[in-house]
Parts: sequence; C-alpha cells; structure tokens
Amino acid sequence: ILNSGEVDGRGNVFGLAGNKYGWMVEVDPANPDDYGTKHTWLGRFRHEAVAFLAQTGQPLAVYSGCDRRGGHIYKFVSEGKISDIKQKNNSKLLEKGMLYGAKFNPDKTGYWIPLNPDTEINPVLPSQIAASRGDGVVALPNPERTANETKLLLFKDDEEILAYKSKYKTLADLYEGNGTEKQGAILIDAHFAANAVGVTCTGRPEDTEVDENGTLYMTFTSGSPSEAEGGADKEIFKGPNGEIPYEFGWIISLREDNNDAASLSFRWDVVAYGGEPTEKGEGFSNPDNLAFDKQGNLWMVSDISTGGLNREMKTRYPQGVPVSQRDLLGIFGNNSAWVFVKGQEHPYPFAIAPMDAELTGLYFTPDQETLFLAVQHPGEAGGIRRDLAFENRKFALKTTNGQEFEQMRQVPLGSNWPSGQVNQPPRPAVVAIRRIESK
Repeated sequence: ILNSGEVDGRGNVFGLAGNKYGWMVEVDPANPDDYGTKHTWLGRFRHEAVAFLAQTGQPLAVYSGCDRRGGHIYKFVSEGKISDIKQKNNSKLLEKGMLYGAKFNPDKTGYWIPLNPDTEINPVLPSQIAASRGDGVVALPNPERTANETKLLLFKDDEEILAYKSKYKTLADLYEGNGTEKQGAILIDAHFAANAVGVTCTGRPEDTEVDENGTLYMTFTSGSPSEAEGGADKEIFKGPNGEIPYEFGWIISLREDNNDAASLSFRWDVVAYGGEPTEKGEGFSNPDNLAFDKQGNLWMVSDISTGGLNREMKTRYPQGVPVSQRDLLGIFGNNSAWVFVKGQEHPYPFAIAPMDAELTGLYFTPDQETLFLAVQHPGEAGGIRRDLAFENRKFALKTTNGQEFEQMRQVPLGSNWPSGQVNQPPRPAVVAIRRIESK
C-alpha cells in the first residue's frame, strides 16, 4: 500500500502477500551458495532480536521479541537436543519444536504458553492494558471472516472478550485446515494468536541477550500505548513509582527454572528502569540494543525517537498542568551508549550519538579489543548543519534531591557527522572504538 507517498514496506504494493514477511531467516555468510533458510517454527511477527540458550545435552532455545506496542516475548524450543554446541548442523534443530509466548506474573514468576492448536483460548483483556485514557485495545483473530471482512477483531470491552472466549475454546477453533495447516496458520498469525491465549503484552521488546550463565536480558523500549495496536500489561510494565503508562523503558532479566532451556516456567526481575535519577530511573530513556563483553559487563544503547530528541521543555507545569512523559524526552538530549559494570549498582554513560541519530549494532571482537557501533540516520530531523548553526533551548531539570532548575543548552541544528566539516552532509556509518592503553 501507499501511505502519504511512501511504500509501506510489507510487500503489498508489489502485490505480494503480507504473510511472506516477518520471518526469521538464517544465512551462512561463509557459503556463497547459501541463499537463506526461513525458520518457520520461530514464528512470524516483528522480529527485533534473537538470542540463543545453547547447552550440550539440552534442547536449543531461541528467544525473540515482537517490536510493537503490546508485542510479546517468544521462545522456540527444539524437539532434538544439542550434541556438540559448535556443530553447524545445529541449524537442523530449528526445523522441529514448539513456539511459546511468555506470561509474566506480578509476583516475578512466569510461564511459557505453547502456540499450538490445543492451547486454550484465554484472551488478554482490555482492562489489563495500559492506555492513554480508559482501558486499552486488544486485537484477536476473526475466525468467521469472508474474503471481504477483516481478519482481526478489535476489542475495548472485557465483556465482549469474555463472549469471544465462551464461543471459541482452543486455537484450533480460530483457524481452518488440518492439524498441520492450523499449526502453520498460528505461526503466521503469532502475535494475534498470542493475544488470544493470554500471552503478556509488553512495552515494545527491542533486544534479547543471554549471558554466560544462561540468564536472558531483554530491553523494553517504551510503555506508551497505541490506540490502534494496544499497550503493555499494567501490572507488569509500570514505572519505579507505579507510573502507568511508563514511557522511558525497562531492562528485564528472565531465568529459566533449573536453567533448563526446555523449562515451561521462569523467574523475572527488573534490572533497570529508564527515566530520571530523581524518580528512580537510571538517567537514560528508551533502552534498545544490548551486548555483553567477556567480563560480564552489560552494554546498552538508547533509542529515543527523533521527534523527542532535544525537544525544549521550559517548564514542567504549563498552565499548572504537568507535562507528559513523552514531553520529557528532550531532557535526555541525544541518544547514548551506557555500560552496566558487573557488580555495580548503577550504569555509566559511555558515548553520545551525533545529532538526530540512533546508535545500534553493539558488537565486540572476540579479542575484546574493539567495540563496533552503527550510527543510523544522523541529521534525520535537521539535515545538513549550515554554518555551525545552533539554537539556545531551555530545559527544566531536577537535581538528584528533586530540586528543579533551568538549564540552557546550545543545540546544533542538523549534523555534519562524520566529517565534522562545515556544511558537509551527514552520513550513517559504522564506528570502531578501541582502547588506547597507557604506557
């Protein structure tokens, strides 16, 4: 489809079916004859990350998140087990198994719900979902559609969902075909099937990483809801002071019971909150990509949307009414990179992105001598910075003890990165960062 002159990106404009997109594909870069393998069992959704829990003698577990407001965390568990963790044929383990969605409980426990035809319908309720006002919205599969009807049903009322639940008993009731065909349809429709069986709606999962001890770390970038897509579970995804909805994001850990990749239960905890330190946040907003170094330190880059970067905020109470959390995004300045040093309570800021840019792609070389960072879309809002132009902007900040003060910043208008030359256009690039050892 075309939207305001732009291609939507899911193939529709070319006459291609949407269900051909949103899959995890494996490519061996060392094999020029490998044109990619689509791993259907990993499900079709807005994959933003992949992480592996791979242990000899256990099934292979693959974690991924669906990057949308109200998206879910998924785990695929292979039917076969790993005999040699370094064997290339471990890819075959991805050909048979089961896809699960994570159900987070308020008491920091949780369990995995299988996305198969026999799973009982127990939909997410609108009253569970954070919204700008009132209850949230939940999208469920429409099993009675015709060619001219939508494949989804949108619910804003718990009673309507309970009626849906009384009519359809298992996921098999929502899809046509034989057993294999129904399973395939569920994998194609993973996000909405997960809504139908009660998988927890989250705050935009953007990365998943497993540490050396088998603990999964996940970033949830934003808890702000969408009137069209829904939002995060109010009991799980709230701020450090109970704020609902919560824009600034979370880093959350998940530990499988018995550290077993095939476990159907787990424990979870909040590692860090985004937000202001005076409000128990860690000083960043909207955490995104993660990476571990070999010393066990956790590295993170932020993903504040370009429209929120450096937005002026002269007062927190215009006309006596407090500003929204989204209006506060400008106080965090540019996007940034942070490191959580193992064993220490709070993270350290490591790098600041160029104007209007997002940092991504954290990667350490095996010898740990180089850190790669990708710099996306510098100057996305301001374009080329002309003649070193800047603007003075005021920001109503708070000290760590909560006292408000005004800060004046000189904010560059546009970017000349990476050349740094006056009036040169900004360009995305990959940066290699190396430590200079003192002699």
